[in-house]
Amino acid sequence: MKRTFVLVGLAALLVFSSCHNKTQEKEEAAKFLVTKPVQKDTTVYKDYVCQIRAISHIEVRSQEKGYLQNIYVDEGQLVKKGQLMFQIMPVVYEAEVEKAKANVSFAEIEYQNTKSLADSNIVSKNELALSKARLQKEKAELALAQAHLSFTQIRAPFDGIMDRFYQRLGSLVEEGELLTTLSDNSKMWVYFNVPEAEYLSYAAEEKKQGKPKVKLIMANNEHFDHTGIVETIEADFNNETGNIAFRATFPNPDKLLRHGETGTIQMPILLKNAVLIPQEATFEILDRRYVFVIDKNGVVGLREVTIEQEMPHIYVISKGLSTDDMVLVDGIRKVKNGDKIKTEFEPFEQVLTKLQQLHAE
Repeated sequence: MKRTFVLVGLAALLVFSSCHNKTQEKEEAAKFLVTKPVQKDTTVYKDYVCQIRAISHIEVRSQEKGYLQNIYVDEGQLVKKGQLMFQIMPVVYEAEVEKAKANVSFAEIEYQNTKSLADSNIVSKNELALSKARLQKEKAELALAQAHLSFTQIRAPFDGIMDRFYQRLGSLVEEGELLTTLSDNSKMWVYFNVPEAEYLSYAAEEKKQGKPKVKLIMANNEHFDHTGIVETIEADFNNETGNIAFRATFPNPDKLLRHGETGTIQMPILLKNAVLIPQEATFEILDRRYVFVIDKNGVVGLREVTIEQEMPHIYVISKGLSTDDMVLVDGIRKVKNGDKIKTEFEPFEQVLTKLQQLHAE
């Protein structure tokens, strides 16, 4: 009988210990992570759709009529200034040069004979002047023929990248016909449109900080390796859209960017005394954003907030919170308005570090 009582007591002790441990674990598990917003000067980036253009992008056209005799380059090739690209058949123009040279020789002989006669007072000074004028005319005709001949060789006006060919070898091309285009991609001009209100803010900030540096996100959502500088703002606003065009210049040493690409410009905006909270602390109800605020008694309160800007893992709050508020970060779906909970506090920076590590995994 005594042995049975001991066994029953031992079993009760084990059950009590087990229940106590489970209750303790439940209480520990019921602690919710909270933090406080921080207030500090912050730089955020505003995104703008942009068009990417080469600093020089020209059409290469034929200056003379004739058959396309030679093509010395290829599509997409990098060419140097002065490099020969196309050759128009020069036979006719070479013949015109030879004819012009002969006319110059004839006029030179005629002028020398007339000069001798004029020196002997056999012909008048006017006759000598006419002979000299004919010589000058023939020299001008020779220079013109030589220019036409030189136009049969089409050379690169600057270092650049060839585009596609619009004419093929042996084609009969007319004067002014498009052969290809040439782009100088050593630097790129990136154009984007800014609303009037934002333009005024940028203009005021530029007086204090100088020309803003901007980032470029390419079409594959990767950041371009180099930063750009906003160098030019157009003179007039577009009355239909209310926007004005900005132009940023980017170095392009690896020739990665090409004329005609699109992307996204990220323009820095300095926010003074911005209130920051983790994005994880917010949730949405009917297109409105809310947080749970915990009072000093641990009671959960629902509060609407207004988001001014967004950064990775962070919202900038313009209305609804102060740095004295205690905001629920974890377990938002497990509580409701009016619940009383136990909390565990972590500073904002520590919470943000954990969130960054979590999303990086």
